[in-house]
Parts: sequence; structure tokens; C-alpha cells
Amino acid sequence: MPVIAELSAGHVSPTHSRAPCAPSLENPVHSHDPVRSPLPADGRRRWQALAFLSLLQLLIAVDVTVVTIALPSIGADLDAPVSSLTWVVTGYTVVGGGLLLLGGRLCDLLGRRRMFLVGAGLFGVASLAAGLATDLTTLVLARFAQGAGEAIASPAAMSLIALLFPGARERARALSVWGAISSSGLVVGVLLSGVITELLHWRAIFLVNPPLVLLVLVATPLLLRRDAPTARVRLDLPGAALLTVAPLALVFGIVRAGERSWTDPTATGSILLALVAFGAFLLVEARTRRPLVDLRFFRHRVRSAANVATALLSAALSTTFFLSTLYLQDVLGFDPLAAALAFLPFCLALLLAVTQVARLVGALGTTRTALLGLATTAAGVAWLARLPVAGDLWVDLLPGMVAVAVGMAVGLIALQNAALTDVTDGDAGVASGVQRCVDQLGGATGLALLVGIASAASPDAGTAAQVAGFRTAFQLALGGLALAAVAVAVGGRRAT
Repeated sequence: MPVIAELSAGHVSPTHSRAPCAPSLENPVHSHDPVRSPLPADGRRRWQALAFLSLLQLLIAVDVTVVTIALPSIGADLDAPVSSLTWVVTGYTVVGGGLLLLGGRLCDLLGRRRMFLVGAGLFGVASLAAGLATDLTTLVLARFAQGAGEAIASPAAMSLIALLFPGARERARALSVWGAISSSGLVVGVLLSGVITELLHWRAIFLVNPPLVLLVLVATPLLLRRDAPTARVRLDLPGAALLTVAPLALVFGIVRAGERSWTDPTATGSILLALVAFGAFLLVEARTRRPLVDLRFFRHRVRSAANVATALLSAALSTTFFLSTLYLQDVLGFDPLAAALAFLPFCLALLLAVTQVARLVGALGTTRTALLGLATTAAGVAWLARLPVAGDLWVDLLPGMVAVAVGMAVGLIALQNAALTDVTDGDAGVASGVQRCVDQLGGATGLALLVGIASAASPDAGTAAQVAGFRTAFQLALGGLALAAVAVAVGGRRAT
């Protein structure tokens, strides 16, 4: 899942936390650099600025999981089928992942503080629109806009932190604080979703954002000076557009196939459009002078294997979150608050496992640690693939969820480390940006694919058919995890 990108801050390698436009990576800032730093006048104000940068990232992270528990309520209120509800989750992460690299370039072109404010403002307005949405289409479009705001604000925030804390030790400390606050959004989002949906209304999960975003918009200009652009960069707008259109078309086609059939002209046409758009993206990146991603980057076997495995693992994780929520409420009859509390063991296991990853990497190496994470996740998914209609939380669901949580922490963080193998100052920003995009896009498109196939395989509306569809999705996720393990075992030998 996207938020896991922040979970490893300070545990394995701080390099991955830097944005594509971070000055210490693609655009180093030296003492003779003419860039006007946004550095505040005193050290205390630097940490105050960090607090507001982290507050926005917390909101961005919360909105990845905050819809989790609210999905059944949203579906009932807006009369949306299960397959269409995937858009509420995937719309945010697909657009955010597709535009993330472009967001980093915009920091260089227009200035970090300015783009942070633009991204924050867009995120806040989109949150308001989501909270006021009266139909699923409006809600999904608002989630698209939230993702675009994230893609602009998040790399700008990381880049501002790099400027605010130029020393290596204080920067590592600041990034650890930023990452810890951000990663807590994974837990906060799940709990808030249940509490707010049960006590207020699902709309309130979005309407809490605008006042806090307004606070960030007011405080940031007071704490940070305006910074000048660091470089004259040519924007690869065609590449960014194609990288966003391809997964959106793929998700749309898969969702439509789940609602109708795989032979539906709209479904097949959208999937073909996705393939054409992705092919065009590769062509554009190969020919443009300033690509979003230099395709030569993927010639590195270890990094490519890590990114393939990340996409497959993220797909399994997103599917587990989505289907576990529906199983708790639609099958077991939990109310939103009880469903949120049922996720507490998952969240606690995740946070505990994160603290042990560095030790595991030191003892086993990156490749073996990644394989351990994949195996643990696979064990949890296999347990969930046997979900019965008349199930029990403690016997049928929680053991699998806890295993997935541990595997998620261990596997994704180790894969992030592998994805940064042999990077230099010149391509570290690209490596971290690609890994984060793969994480987000893999989770979003994988969720749509698995749920779409499961919905098509179990078209009946009854509970038994729904649970059968869940089992099918988990079985497919298990196959994806097996492929991920093969990719790591074959391609990751040099990362040991």
C-alpha cells in the first residue's frame, strides 16, 4: 500500500524517502547554489514548519485507508455495486501514482513552497467536494483530484524538508519524524473511518480535511520563505498523461467487466486503450530528451525484480484491506465502529513488525528478508482464501490479517531497499519515485483486477456467492505472491 513507503523511514535506508525533486538527489544544493532557501530565521521555526508539512502528509496518508470501513455505507448511500466501489479506493492512488513523477518535476520548475501550497489547496478543495458528493461519479472525480493534490504536495514537502535540514544527521532525524507521523495515518485512517462513520456519517471522513488544510495553507507562508526554481526543466507532459491514462483505463475496463462481462465492448475497449497507452508511454520515454523515467533504469535486474514484486505484493495488500472490510460488515454483520476495532490487531502487528525490519535485513540480507515477508503474506492470504459464509472473526479472519500485516511490513520495506540497489546521486530520486509509483499503481490496478475477476466469477447477489468471490480474489492474490517470490529469487541475488 502507498503508506508503507513512509513506514521504513529511519529503519532501513533514508534514501527512499526523498522526492524525485529532493535537492540532495537529482538536484544537489551546494553552498554556491543561487537557489534562495526557504530556511526560517531560527531552528525552532524549522521544526514548526516540519510539523505543518507533516500534518498535511498525515491527512494524505489517512485518506488512503479512511474509506476502508466506510465503503459499505458509501455503497448503500450512493447505490453502488461492490465492483464500482473499488473506484473510491483506486481513483485516489492511481492518479496520485501516475502524476507523482510529474509533481516532482513541477517542484523544480515552479518552486517547492508554491507547489506545496498548490497541492495542499487542491487536496483540501477535493476533500470538500468528496464530502458533499451526491453520487458515485462525483465522489470518484473528487478522489481523482485528491490524488492529484497528493502527487504535487508530497514530493514538494519532502524536498522542503531536505532544504530545511541540510545536515545529514538532522535531515535523517527530520525525515524519520515526517515518516513516523505520515505512517501513523495508516492506523488513524482505519480507526477514524469506523468512529466517524458510526457516530456521524461517512461524508465526515472527508469534511474533516478542509479546516486542517486551511491551517496548513495559512501557517506555511508564515514559516517558509518563497524559494526560487532550482532548474529550467522540460516537462514530459505526454509521458505523465499516458502514465495516468493507462491505469485509469485498465481499472475502468476491469470494473466494467466485473459489472457486465469480459466481452462487453466498453470493457474490452478500455483494456485495449490501457495497453496502447502504456505502449505509447514506453515509446515517448524512449524518445524524449527529458523523460519522466529513463528506461535504461530498468536494465538493472535487482531493481526491476524488486519493483515487479512490489506491484504484486501491493495488489495482495490492497485486496486484503478491501475484502476484509466487506466481509466484516456485509457477512459477519459488524457495524463500522466494531469493524474498525477489528483492524486493531492488524495495525499493531504492522507497527511492531516495522521496528524489526532493519534487524532482519542485517541478519538475513535484503533478498531473504523480502522472501520472508512474501512467504508470511502468502500464509495469511492462504488462510483468508478459505473464508466461510458463517465465519468467526478470531478463527477465520484475524490470523490471516495479522500474518498479512507482518508480511506487509517486512516484505515491502525489504523490497524498497532492493529497489535502491546500486543507485547513485544521479538516479536515486528516480529510483525512489519509480518505487513509490509502482507501489501505488500496483495496489490500485491489482485491487481492481482481482475484485473484478472475483465479481465476474460470482455474479449472484447472495452472501454465499459474495464470499465465494472473496475466496477467488484471495486465491488469485496468492498466485501473484508466488510470482513475486520467483521474481525476487531469480532477480534479487545481487541484493543479498
